[in-house]
Amino acid sequence: MKEKPMSLKYFHILFIIASIGLCFFFAWWAFGEYQEKQSPGYLITAAVSFLISVGLIVYAVKFAKKIKE
Repeated sequence: MKEKPMSLKYFHILFIIASIGLCFFFAWWAFGEYQEKQSPGYLITAAVSFLISVGLIVYAVKFAKKIKE
């Protein structure tokens, strides 16, 4: 039996989920560096990465609703 290739829509969702994970990890890492070095640049980086990951979650939910229609 021949397998069907992954749909571009589902690949897009998979890519968004991977991006969310990467942003959360980067925010966690930057916050850890801030706690160690007390450099405000790390805190800003952590906050921006966290906000981007939240934005990606919102985008993923809207995209999932759109492809269900």
